[in-house]
Amino acid sequence: MDLTVDLFKAEISEALKSFEKYIVCLDKTPEECQDALQRLVEKAIKAYVSRGANLRHGIALDNQVTIILSQTENDKPLCGIYFNLSSPYRKKATSKTAKAG
Repeated sequence: MDLTVDLFKAEISEALKSFEKYIVCLDKTPEECQDALQRLVEKAIKAYVSRGANLRHGIALDNQVTIILSQTENDKPLCGIYFNLSSPYRKKATSKTAKAG
């Protein structure tokens, strides 16, 4: 089976519905989100196709979205699209060198 972004249109469409309905603050417009999802699915496909013999997943991510393609018994892998949770109130970790000084 030839894996393309178009093969996962339904998954991208469902993720965009969630984005428009539930995502309160994401550093992307709906159009930018759609473009990002398509780029990430392309990257996940490349990772999936070139994965090692004992590996079952292809993963691609940015700061707000993670896409995982998982091997199944069928030709088409499962496509999971996850919006990464973060908080603007989370304290940033300081580097070890800054602590040492």
